[in-house]
Amino acid sequence: MKGPKSFLIDMDGVLVKGQTLIPGADRFIARLKERSAPYLVLTNNPQYTQKDLAYRLNSIGLTIEPQRIFTSAMATASFLKSQRHNGKAFVIGESGLTGPLHEAGFIITELEPYYVVLGETQTYNLAQITTAIRLIVKGARFIATNPDPCGPAEGGLVPACGAMAALIERACGVSPFFIGKPNPLMMRTALNYLGAHSENTVMVGDRMETDIVAGVESGMETVLVLTGVARVEEIKRYPYQPNHIVNSVADIEV
Repeated sequence: MKGPKSFLIDMDGVLVKGQTLIPGADRFIARLKERSAPYLVLTNNPQYTQKDLAYRLNSIGLTIEPQRIFTSAMATASFLKSQRHNGKAFVIGESGLTGPLHEAGFIITELEPYYVVLGETQTYNLAQITTAIRLIVKGARFIATNPDPCGPAEGGLVPACGAMAALIERACGVSPFFIGKPNPLMMRTALNYLGAHSENTVMVGDRMETDIVAGVESGMETVLVLTGVARVEEIKRYPYQPNHIVNSVADIEV
């Protein structure tokens, strides 16, 4: 990687897996700091706030300031604010999603909302899902924070927003607008937040169908790590390819 670079770095599967630090991730972040390289840690997971995630990372040995973290929930709130300066939304999600929406000026309610916003939560229930379906059928616009059907955890894969969005779509016949990766909208929003340009930015991720394609479509250099979802034998079947493939972020030279 020649010349000064900014970095957008996926979190789950790249820096951590569940509550476990991926070996060498701390040294990679330390190298970025030593060289004053601008970076953001990206996550499609909308459940947690910046401070929550910074605390979680710090507790396992990875010191990252809250302002260095950017979530699909933050991108969702930014997009909705650009569409409507204020409004109402019915939200399925945690404080990581409701917080940015409140900050963007939205009222969270099931009374005639303009949007139904689906995030991720540990407490999905049938009543919430039924309400979302009925509101969408009545005309509410269906927004989902990210299309990931599952995510990596210590015990294996866990279901994510994309899986629940598919259930709601099947029930009401309305497709959601996904904000998070691979939508280039999230990448552009993150670049604006960082104050960086795509031509001088590297996207580091573990998923071909979200991280790498988002980087490619946004005009960034891409690095695929093999510590998350991607498997070497599957990479060649994609019509787009990463610029670099490494075993882990520990192998990335800054």
